[in-house]
Amino acid sequence: MSVPFRAPIRPLAKSFATGLAAVALAAVTLAGLPDAARAQTYPSRFVRMVVAFGPGTTTDIVTRLVGTALAADLGQPVVIENRPGSGGAIGTAAVAKSTADGYTLTMGTVGTHAINAGLFPRLPYDPLKDFVPIALIGYTPTLLVVSASTPVRSVADLVALAKSRPDGINFASAGNGTSGHLAGEFLKNKTDTKMVHVPYKEGGMGVSDVISGQVQFMFYHPAAVMPHVQNGTLRAIATSSARRSMAAPDVPTMIEQGFPGFDLVAWFILYAPTGTPDAVVTRLREATGRVLGNPEVAAQLQAQGVEQLPLEGEALTAFGRDEVAKWTDLVKISGARVE
Repeated sequence: MSVPFRAPIRPLAKSFATGLAAVALAAVTLAGLPDAARAQTYPSRFVRMVVAFGPGTTTDIVTRLVGTALAADLGQPVVIENRPGSGGAIGTAAVAKSTADGYTLTMGTVGTHAINAGLFPRLPYDPLKDFVPIALIGYTPTLLVVSASTPVRSVADLVALAKSRPDGINFASAGNGTSGHLAGEFLKNKTDTKMVHVPYKEGGMGVSDVISGQVQFMFYHPAAVMPHVQNGTLRAIATSSARRSMAAPDVPTMIEQGFPGFDLVAWFILYAPTGTPDAVVTRLREATGRVLGNPEVAAQLQAQGVEQLPLEGEALTAFGRDEVAKWTDLVKISGARVE
């Protein structure tokens, strides 16, 4: 009678146990390494980059451009994850609560990391305390546009129109608490005129109503309005940033037209959770710096209306603090609130 072959069972079990012990030892060893040593092994797997808005948004497009180039530099895949909802608060909060090891990042915006601080009474994260900035990817000014069928050709003309009407004029935005909404409220406050905010579910709907004359003006991104300016249905009369937009260099700024301090831009900053090892943060900053210095990437960003503004270290941290303070004040002026 033959005896069943059982000999390999114990050695196999012993080998499996030995393997587990080796993995555990490696994990403990890696955790005990100084930051510099850990940075040498980073990244050893894919990096997740969270977009707190839906696919196809400007933030999503910018993140995918940067993520693709960053993956090539890091030598590991960068996986883009869309987690929209609550003005970007849901996805951003998830990153704030994630493990601070450099494998989960987020593309922060003026909305998620400045406006929301004043807009939400119970924001589930702190834009300043819960994140460390990696790099300012770029900024985009908004253009103040009116229908090309109107005689309005300057901000002074627009203000005069508002003052000539007992009920004032209306302005569109892509929603309550957006940068376009708050820019309109800032103009209203600065000129002491009656300007009624008309929020839309989607910015393109607002653009259409400005073209038709149902609303009188709108602050919106160059990438969205310049095609209409070029085809003669919209007229751009001002730029919201301190510098003229590269997308519309002939359009004067609000400051040039007599509104000192009117410097409102949308921006994109790559963030890691606070607590991420310094050496890993440095590795990410160096890699992102090389990405942004790539002429091809810069051209792709510029095609989206995104302009670069070199800020690093404490200057970038100070920029974030100043933006929170500025937009919180504008939220108070507007009276906007999200529960």
